[in-house]
Amino acid sequence: MTDAFSIRMPPDIRSVKVGDHQVVFIDNFLEDPQALLEQACQSRFEPYPGQVNKKGYPGIRAEAPAAYSANLTELLEPLIKLNFQVPEDLPLRKSICAFSLTTTQPQDMGPLQCTPHFDASTPHHMAVLLYLCDEQHGGTGFYRHKATGLQQITPETREQYLDVYYEEINRRLPAQRYFDRGDEQFSFLGMIPARFNRLVVYPGSLLHSACINPARSINSDPRTGRLTLNTFYDFGLAASASLD
Repeated sequence: MTDAFSIRMPPDIRSVKVGDHQVVFIDNFLEDPQALLEQACQSRFEPYPGQVNKKGYPGIRAEAPAAYSANLTELLEPLIKLNFQVPEDLPLRKSICAFSLTTTQPQDMGPLQCTPHFDASTPHHMAVLLYLCDEQHGGTGFYRHKATGLQQITPETREQYLDVYYEEINRRLPAQRYFDRGDEQFSFLGMIPARFNRLVVYPGSLLHSACINPARSINSDPRTGRLTLNTFYDFGLAASASLD
């Protein structure tokens, strides 16, 4: 039986440096990305965890097909270990693979949704994003926190960073907008542009944000909205996956 969600082989794996850190991307990732788009159109989307409290991803999600998840993991487990220096013997844990659509209007976002964030501070936590939308929907931006100089949050710097970060936003609430090119709190380091059928892999500990055009991307229709497919991997005995 033909696999509707097969990965184009061999994958064209590319690496770029954003700030001080590596980001890997693969264009033309799936043989038939339209099959995954059609699956999204037939899926039932629900609000992301945390949305009721104006935290986490500002939109809705639906679980992706198990066959895609299995194909993704078969390719990415060795790829991540090789490209991000993950020790070979560390066990893997992963989140569900979820279709995601940005649906929250800027005026309805909470302060934590209006600034760059990190997914986890564990050393081998990886975020994997497949774009099923085009460049009109922005991309993924990466940042440096000005007061601390941090681009990546580690277990050693987490408490220091959060103390300063929360003090800053409590003193002055961020503008209710989708973050993009930087402000007095964060410096913009670079962006991986959206491209249909582009897979992006980066450490979830990097400060990052979805860069979007609210006029176009706040849309619950998978065919025209900012449709992505999100997965988190973590390697280690105390690994945990985040969906923030």
